[in-house]
Amino acid sequence: MTARTGSRDLEAWLAAVEAGEQSGLRSLAAGIRNDMQAVTTASPCSGNSGRVEGTVNKIKMIKRQMYGRAGFDLLRKRVILHPALPRSQNSRQSRIT
Repeated sequence: MTARTGSRDLEAWLAAVEAGEQSGLRSLAAGIRNDMQAVTTASPCSGNSGRVEGTVNKIKMIKRQMYGRAGFDLLRKRVILHPALPRSQNSRQSRIT
């Protein structure tokens, strides 16, 4: 299913799965049908959370490196001043430039 074909392909896929013999896929299809409104609403969303996920991943990496070394104040400074974070989130660099 793609954003261009939308629910037409989904309906065809659900019908094919429900006619098939794989019980696991039939269960999945039943779950999708039960929550069809949420599935069709969420599927055409063009948003991408990649940038946010990358930032969260970097913060978690810094947190793991800091485990047991110091308190929250030092962790906060390292996150704010980390050079790999985007400029818009690096508050000190955005104030300098």
